[in-house]
Amino acid sequence: MLLAIDAGNTNIVFAVHDGERIRGQWRASTSDARTADEHLVWLSNLMAFDGLNPADIERAILSTVVPQARMGIETLCRRFFGCEAMVVGDPGVRLPLEVLLERPSEVGADRLVNAVAAHTTYGGPLIVVDFGTATTLDIVDGDGNYAGGVIAPGINLSMRALHMAAAQLPNVAVERPASVIGKSTVGAMQSGVFWGYVALVEGLVARVRTEFGAPMKIIATGGLAPVFRAGTDLIEHEDPDLTIRGLVEIYRYNLP
Repeated sequence: MLLAIDAGNTNIVFAVHDGERIRGQWRASTSDARTADEHLVWLSNLMAFDGLNPADIERAILSTVVPQARMGIETLCRRFFGCEAMVVGDPGVRLPLEVLLERPSEVGADRLVNAVAAHTTYGGPLIVVDFGTATTLDIVDGDGNYAGGVIAPGINLSMRALHMAAAQLPNVAVERPASVIGKSTVGAMQSGVFWGYVALVEGLVARVRTEFGAPMKIIATGGLAPVFRAGTDLIEHEDPDLTIRGLVEIYRYNLP
């Protein structure tokens, strides 16, 4: 079985794929101080809970935007699973797309992985909206190539910044408010963030479509995608497993 690992700025996702489907998927907070031993204790217990045996892991692929977290994960794969993790972005790891940017190396591995999965699943052209640590829009052309993107501050990041910078504003949960016009401080903050980000995504998508010059499908992923999909008809597909499926596709693409 294949262990697919997505190490993001906020969370690390581990998923076991048996060649046909995802058998198990688990999430932990990202920590560059977490050792291979700590990863193993946490992961092996969750695998056992889902009826999976760590001894069945034969291969691994890793995508990370946190270089400091890489060593512990690679050591986990090497020492406990007896395999070298394939790392997206390393020399020799091929991608089934071209990066149509001046500096391709600047694009985060997670964004390229999402582009691969989205085009494989939905065709193109399309826009992947990722509601993660950052809110990103990634543009994939009709041939599946990565054509550029947009990066905005993430929703939770914006809420924390507002709370830290304004002494009288509380730290509130991100959720759809009952009305656009807030009747309390919390309601006003939730409205500003929720409807503000809906307007941000809708406005950016409209401008991208105009600039691109062709109809484009809209795919949403990331932890807050379900919350924001309810606020707009723009999103055609919500796909929480997009990154994991992209890792599986890239692994297959690199098989001899």
